[in-house]
Amino acid sequence: MEYGIFSVVIPLFTIFLAIITKDVVISLMSGIFAGELLLNDLDPFRAFTAVMDGIIGLFAEGWITKTLIFILLVGSIIRILNDSGATTRFVNYLTQKSRHIDSPKGAMSLAYFIGVVIFIESSITSMVAGTVAKPLCDKNGVSRAKLAYICDSTSAPICSLIPLNGWGALLLGLILAAIESHTIEGDAVSLLIASIPLNFYAIFTLLVVLVMIIFDLEIGPMRRSKSLPYASDTRERSAASSLWQMLLPLLVMILAVPIVLYITGKGDILKGSGSTSVYYAVVITLIFTYFYFVLTKTMKHKAYFHSLYQGIGEMIPVLVIMILALFIGKVIGDLGTAEYLAHLLKGNISAAIVPLLIFLIASVISFSTGTSWGTFSIMMPIALSLGGVMHLDLPLLIAAVVSGGVFGDHASPISDTTIIASMSAGCDHIEHVNTQIPYALIAGSLAAIAFLFAGWMSAS
Repeated sequence: MEYGIFSVVIPLFTIFLAIITKDVVISLMSGIFAGELLLNDLDPFRAFTAVMDGIIGLFAEGWITKTLIFILLVGSIIRILNDSGATTRFVNYLTQKSRHIDSPKGAMSLAYFIGVVIFIESSITSMVAGTVAKPLCDKNGVSRAKLAYICDSTSAPICSLIPLNGWGALLLGLILAAIESHTIEGDAVSLLIASIPLNFYAIFTLLVVLVMIIFDLEIGPMRRSKSLPYASDTRERSAASSLWQMLLPLLVMILAVPIVLYITGKGDILKGSGSTSVYYAVVITLIFTYFYFVLTKTMKHKAYFHSLYQGIGEMIPVLVIMILALFIGKVIGDLGTAEYLAHLLKGNISAAIVPLLIFLIASVISFSTGTSWGTFSIMMPIALSLGGVMHLDLPLLIAAVVSGGVFGDHASPISDTTIIASMSAGCDHIEHVNTQIPYALIAGSLAAIAFLFAGWMSAS
C-alpha cells in the first residue's frame, strides 16, 4: 500500500513532539502508535497489538539484542570506573602532569582527540571520549552539552572518513552490488577511497567542532548550557594519581573490537560483525576489569558487582529510548518513508545539482529515520544508478549519500548515535539535541554549498 505524504508525516510528527514536549519516550511511543495505526487501517486495537508484539519481535534480531546488552554493560563499566576511584585518580594524574590539559580548552581537546583517533566503531568512539573526558570537563566547568556535542561530532563523521570498520564494509558492499549488477563500472575500494576527500559534511563538522573548542564558540541554546559541579571522591584526594586504572580497561575495550571483527570476519576485518564485536568487547572489558581491580585491591569482589548491577540499572532509561528508536525505524521502513522521499528525486533535473539533491534527500531521510546506515542502503543504489545513467562523478555521489546520512543521523533526536552521545556525556538528551543543531546546520550548510560547487565543476 502506498502511504505517500503520510509516510513523511509520521517521523516529522515524532521529531516535533520530541522537541516540543522534551520527552523522547512519549514522543517515540506516540510516533510508533500513529505509524502502526496507519499500517493497520486506523484500527486502534490492531495498532496497539502491533506495538506490543513489535517490541518483543525486536529481540528476535541478534544484532539488536547484542546492541542493547552492550548499552547495559557499558553503564556497568562507567559505574565501576567511577566507584573504584579510577576516574578521580585519572583527573589527578592529568592535573599533576599537564597544566595545558587541566583547563576547559584542554578538557574539550582531550574529548576531540579521543574521538578522532578512535575510528573503529561510532558507539565506542562516543563512549570512550565521554567517559574519559567527563570528569575533566566537570572539573573545569565545561557543560555536559558541549561534551555531548564533541562526542557526537567525532563519532559517525570520523568513522565515515576512516572506513576501516563496519561503515566501510557496508559502503563497499553497496558499491560492489552496483558494480556486479552492471549499474556502474569501476573498483569498489578505489571509488570509496576517492569519495573520502569529498565527504564534505564530516570534514566540516570536525572543523566546526575544532573552532568551537579553540574559540569557545557558543551559539544558540549552547549559551544557556550549564556545567555540573565536579564531584570528586574525597577518599581519593590524597591517593596517588593513576593513569592506567582508567585507561587500561578502555584500551582493552578498544582493542577487543578489531580482534573480534577479524574473528567474525574469518580473517577479513571489513566483513566482521559490528554488533558482535562491541558486545564481546564490553564483556571482555568487564572480565579484565574484575581481575585487574580485585587483584590490585582497587575494589572488593562485592563492591565490584554492586557497581556492575547499579550501572545496568542506570542504563534502563537509555535502553528504553534505544528500543523505541529501533522500533520507529522499522515502522518508518514499513511505511515506505525512504522510498517516497527518494521517488521525489526522480524527474528532469540538471546534472550539476544532482549531488546537492542527493545530499539533501539523504539528510531528510536520515533525520526522519534516525539511521545513517538505513539511508545508505536506500540512497546508494539510487545515487549510483543516476550516476551511471547520467555519467556523473561517482565518488562525488557516494560522498553525497554518506554526508547526507551522517548529517541527518547526527542531528536527529531519534538517532542511536545522538542517544549514545547524550548517555556517554551524562547530558539530558533533548538538551543535547537542541544545543547541537545550530552547529550541525552550519556544517550542513557549508556541505550543501560545497556539493553544489563540486556538482557544477564536475558537470562543466
